[in-house]
Amino acid sequence: MSVCEETLRQELVTTSRRLWKSGWVANHDGNLSARLGDNLLCTPTAVSKGDVRPEWLIVVDPDGDVIQGTRRSFSELKLHRAAYNARPDIGVVIHAHPPSATAFAVSGADLGHPFMAEPVVTLGPVIPRIPLMLPGDPDLPMAIERGLEQADVLILEGHGVLAVGGSFEQAVLRLELLEHLAKIALAARTLGGTKPLPEALVGTLAAKGRPRSMPDHTPSDAAAYSAPSASTERPDLSSLVADALQRLR
Repeated sequence: MSVCEETLRQELVTTSRRLWKSGWVANHDGNLSARLGDNLLCTPTAVSKGDVRPEWLIVVDPDGDVIQGTRRSFSELKLHRAAYNARPDIGVVIHAHPPSATAFAVSGADLGHPFMAEPVVTLGPVIPRIPLMLPGDPDLPMAIERGLEQADVLILEGHGVLAVGGSFEQAVLRLELLEHLAKIALAARTLGGTKPLPEALVGTLAAKGRPRSMPDHTPSDAAAYSAPSASTERPDLSSLVADALQRLR
């Protein structure tokens, strides 16, 4: 086992336990994966994400067969594959059920027009909603691909949330921001609802582009990939907002 893979295994386990401690998964909910060349390093099925150990992880090949490890793969593996196939810059995928964001997934309610600047810059101007589909649905890969062209987190109807990143830290932070956004939206409903940001402000913020998801550990052709509206560095949010407000005057 290479040092790179060993590090990735530890990061996957740490993130898995972090999801459980945050209350974003329960029972055997959720799954995590990371690129290992053409293969994927994954959490196995039927285990609590709070109990996952490095030796429990499995490696699956492009056909979904377990080629390393003694445990079974999870049924939503095709969901992860669809994300990786959509964009070569994606290094990790997390599927979880953070309660507030998942409330929007299962209720049919929409987050609505952007109402905060930070999520527009970090996640994208729109949080796509993927229609309810079984993991083997032939339309799923295209739906995931279209969604990930717009944002780095997806709301899965009747299911939960999918977050991607170049590292587990990046994917978790994106997942965290979506859950925070959902909590604020729910709280604002008691005060009459959220106030949409002006279209011009959203356009200016979105034009800068969200940060790329460059893989930390796995070599790939991601350097040659040019995602729509994706920047390599985190934008200066304060400057962007100030500039956009100035244009509105």
